[in-house]
Amino acid sequence: MFEQPQDFADESAALHALLAPLDEAALAERTAFKGWALSDIVGHLHYWNRGALLSLAEPEAFRALADRVLAHLGGGGTLRDFERAELAGLSGRALLEAWHQFAQTMAARFAAAPPSARVAWAGPDMSVRSAITARLMETWAHGQAAYDLLGVVRRNTDRIRNIAVLGANTYDWSFRIRERKPPQPKPHLRLTAPSGALWTWNDPSEADLVEGAAEEFCQVVTQVRNVADTRLTVRGAAAAAWMEIAQCFAGPPEAPPAPGTRHTGARHVSAARG
Repeated sequence: MFEQPQDFADESAALHALLAPLDEAALAERTAFKGWALSDIVGHLHYWNRGALLSLAEPEAFRALADRVLAHLGGGGTLRDFERAELAGLSGRALLEAWHQFAQTMAARFAAAPPSARVAWAGPDMSVRSAITARLMETWAHGQAAYDLLGVVRRNTDRIRNIAVLGANTYDWSFRIRERKPPQPKPHLRLTAPSGALWTWNDPSEADLVEGAAEEFCQVVTQVRNVADTRLTVRGAAAAAWMEIAQCFAGPPEAPPAPGTRHTGARHVSAARG
């Protein structure tokens, strides 16, 4: 038994508990994440949770789905419009409950699979463990926009270690997708977990260092906060370059949100980025 499926289920349940009291109008409110409504965020999570389970059960069917997405985007369509069409009118509270129930079912299915088995995805195949970890990261990251809009400070647990690991492991990736050579050696990473435990990566160094709360590091690598809006200690050229572009998720390079645009209480404004 590996812990990531339960961590995913718990993170999904925490986000559902935040959103469950909201009515249809509240779920239609737009967040500081690209102007997406809360319902759009739930739809995005639900659609790609379904995709992740499809990749586990029917990899060829998932590859066909991925081809449809790429064709839609290549034709000038948006991902949000594609997902809305695929969800066939499911929205608001009905969507919220469908997402919640499916996430718990999906967690159980992944927990029953061998963690090292390979599953299809939009890029290279990945392990079952990596696939469910990616869904946990997406749930946590997109959920931040909901916490921000509702003015709620999230109480994190040590399950965010999964996201910190992704962040540490995607140091090279963050540079390479921008056609830049990753500076070496990698900065020392020293994070304090929500429990108070100390998590470290890479060789010890005081000259090239990222240090601080694990939550804030996770916010930077998932691009839900600009590093300037955190209290992270960033020392050295490599560390500074990394924190300016850190990206732990797949896809083309994305720009972090502009300083000051993503915070507790943030709402959508036309000039907001991220």
